[in-house]
Amino acid sequence: MLATWIWIIIVIVALIGGAVIGFFAARKYMMKYLKENPPINEQMLRMMMAQMGRKPSEKQVKQMMNQMNKMQNK
Repeated sequence: MLATWIWIIIVIVALIGGAVIGFFAARKYMMKYLKENPPINEQMLRMMMAQMGRKPSEKQVKQMMNQMNKMQNK
């Protein structure tokens, strides 16, 4: 039978290994998600408004970006 201290070391190593693997898996997932779904920027917002038949002023674009940022931060 293994001594108690060996079990404690095995558990600690497993926890550290799981944390490291989890970190890199989450990082890879987020990189893939952001590549497939980039956040909306001012240029994309201008293009969307142009497709709706509007030519936005710079003030309108800034207002829309501020509103979208507020909604994301809630």
